[in-house]
Amino acid sequence: MTMDAQAYLFVPGNRQERIGKALAAGADAVIVDLEDAVAPADKPAALAGLRAAWERHASLAREREVALLLRINASDTPWHDTEVAACRELGIRRIVVPKAGDPAALARIVAAVPDALLYPLIESAEGIARLREVSCAPGVTRLLFGSIDLMLDLGIGDAGRPLDAFRTSLVLASRLAGLPPPVDGVCVDLEDTAALAAEVRRARDFGFGAKLLIHPKQVEPVRRGFAPTAEETGWAQRVVAAAAAADGAAVAVDGKMVDRPVLLRAERILGRSRPG
Repeated sequence: MTMDAQAYLFVPGNRQERIGKALAAGADAVIVDLEDAVAPADKPAALAGLRAAWERHASLAREREVALLLRINASDTPWHDTEVAACRELGIRRIVVPKAGDPAALARIVAAVPDALLYPLIESAEGIARLREVSCAPGVTRLLFGSIDLMLDLGIGDAGRPLDAFRTSLVLASRLAGLPPPVDGVCVDLEDTAALAAEVRRARDFGFGAKLLIHPKQVEPVRRGFAPTAEETGWAQRVVAAAAAADGAAVAVDGKMVDRPVLLRAERILGRSRPG
């Protein structure tokens, strides 16, 4: 998986039969979830099942070139330490850390799993308040936006504009820490394709580079939504061609001056347009 991954699909950690299906769904990454998707009483059995089947899942993930991640339970839960130890024993490197807000807790995971690649879920007031520290912590690879839990923690009732400041904060923190653009939260409406498309457009506009998914049928719409439109690609092609023909001289495209930032944006769009 490259850092341009756009679709991160959750699958319950206690549903072994669904993990293979998730890996075949076309997502860039599959997150096996031991946290929200598994009831407290079922967590030990879910981990035991993963211990027995992880290598099989990992082999299929490598075959399909899909990143396989594990969402463990938060550091203040009774399951956390056992799950971190299982990551070390099973060679699980990509770890999604819920309720991330304490850089020391992240450091303890990296100490236990030295080659860990951490994906902190920013979904609490503490996570927002300590965002800069979390994003710069050792092992942190990409930030994930836990919008639903953040709304609950802060008493926010609308996933739209009230969360805009937090969206910008994640994008800014990622940029300052040299991380890839962050991953937007889930769309909980499985039937309203227009709602999903609108969320992807909003994520793009805010500078996010990917989205968390809760159903395989969301994969293709998300890929399509993050891909440059035909209009964007056409504009970028005109800009790059005009700049090349100008050989360093000032040039305008569609009545607007092309300077270095405009050219770089056009080149980035064309890079996203190419397969792979």
